[in-house]
Amino acid sequence: MNEQKINLKFCYKLGKTPKETYAMLVRVYEDQAVSMKCVYEWFARFREGRESVSDNPRSGRPATSVSDENIVKVRKLITNDRRLTVRMIADELQINRESVRQIVTQKLGMKKTCCRLVPHHLTDVQKQARLEASQDFVETADATPHFLNCIVTADESWCLRYDPETKRQSMEWRSPASPRRKKVRAEKSRIKTMLITFFDCHGIIHKEFLPEGTTLNAARYIEILTRFMKRLRRVRPQYARPGSWFFVHDNARPHTANIVKQFLATKGVVQLEHPPYSPELNPPDFFLFPRLKLALKGKRFDDIPDIQRNVTMLLKSIPPEDFLRSFQDMYSRSQRCIVMGGDYFEGQ
Repeated sequence: MNEQKINLKFCYKLGKTPKETYAMLVRVYEDQAVSMKCVYEWFARFREGRESVSDNPRSGRPATSVSDENIVKVRKLITNDRRLTVRMIADELQINRESVRQIVTQKLGMKKTCCRLVPHHLTDVQKQARLEASQDFVETADATPHFLNCIVTADESWCLRYDPETKRQSMEWRSPASPRRKKVRAEKSRIKTMLITFFDCHGIIHKEFLPEGTTLNAARYIEILTRFMKRLRRVRPQYARPGSWFFVHDNARPHTANIVKQFLATKGVVQLEHPPYSPELNPPDFFLFPRLKLALKGKRFDDIPDIQRNVTMLLKSIPPEDFLRSFQDMYSRSQRCIVMGGDYFEGQ
């Protein structure tokens, strides 16, 4: 650009007209040539006695917004209230938002994140219980060959007639000209059925749906366990000998009742300890039920038998290797729980 301005001044002193000068610049610089308007402006400046070809100094935006003083102010504001937005900080300090964004992200190395939801606010006692249970599980798995292949887990969960799909599930490819699709807010159905399932690394062993109008209590859970153990001997003959498999379920009241514990003890069932408030260490909670319910979201069923038929088909469609992977995940999650000292861990 400065080279072209020098040529402009040279042409002006030779008595060339602006049009002649512009044509010459286009022949030399082609697409990079200055505009005709620029040529006329500089010729007017030369006629007024201008000698320098440098641009006039411009005030521009002051470069003092991202200063040490403002960095200290922004850090202080964020320390006092970590929910402040960039706009709120900019309005408070009377500086532009882009400068605030640079200070927060580049100078302070911060980014705004959401709170992580956890199942429960753990006490020190509960953290210790989680730590000890995870340590026992990992040590037993390391010392016992094929330990993970001999675990049977059980749990129950509600299956709804209609559960609205998630926002991510409703995403679809649209062209710029396509109208934006609308989604009506919907409520979960009150019609539901409770699924009780037992599985190991090979797949589903036994499942039941609780009869409509009944609740799961200790007595009914014993009836279900009795039917489960009959089927276990039939479909898993390798578990026929007492102590050949390990049983784990969560700390729901029907599971921890004394009569349930006595029943399992009389049957020679070896129970693994499951710490309270630990769904991320229980395969039904972190693997089976989330996968099942995600597949059911957005689907509307006619009645409870229709729900049960579809749930049964979905359970049968899960490949055995996914069940095996869930118990391997149970082991790795226990390791992470140990690293965290019994606290909840990221990515659960």
